[in-house]
Amino acid sequence: MPEKRNGQFIIKNSIQKYKNPWIEVTEDQVIRPDGKPGIFGTVRVLDGVAILPLDEDGYVYLAEEFRYVLGFKDVGTVSGAPIVGEELIDTAKRELKEELGMEAQEWIDLGLVNPFTNIVKGFQKIFLARQLSFGKDNPEATENIKLVKVKLEEAVEMVMNSEITHGASCVLILKAARYLKK
Repeated sequence: MPEKRNGQFIIKNSIQKYKNPWIEVTEDQVIRPDGKPGIFGTVRVLDGVAILPLDEDGYVYLAEEFRYVLGFKDVGTVSGAPIVGEELIDTAKRELKEELGMEAQEWIDLGLVNPFTNIVKGFQKIFLARQLSFGKDNPEATENIKLVKVKLEEAVEMVMNSEITHGASCVLILKAARYLKK
């Protein structure tokens, strides 16, 4: 049986330490590139989406909600994970409708974000949503979301002043501002 490799690392053994529907923690016992034994821990999270809705007047719509892990309220873009078998664009449409009650006619794919590439595996696809229509939100039972409406330029300042710190939100806001200057 050929040895299992990941780049220059030889994987001797892989042990699942924890798993739930959203994350999986694994510890690999490896031979490092220098030939010495070592361990490498990884966290696998569901891939997801982040969405920045932008109206015709230059306002963006953000979500403020309590983040259990942080222990306080946080402002960022709408985000979420797919239902099994769901395409990421459909996840984005569903999350925007659920969290802010909005639909968009135009969806612009601004790429991918990997959150913490030396430990965490799982990306977020980021979208700019335009040509908005407004309806009723339908958040999940664990979500208590407050809509925050600001000009895109103010959202950029919020990122630069660390008022918005969620990684995918920061990247999405900055990429959207850059995209719109083309």
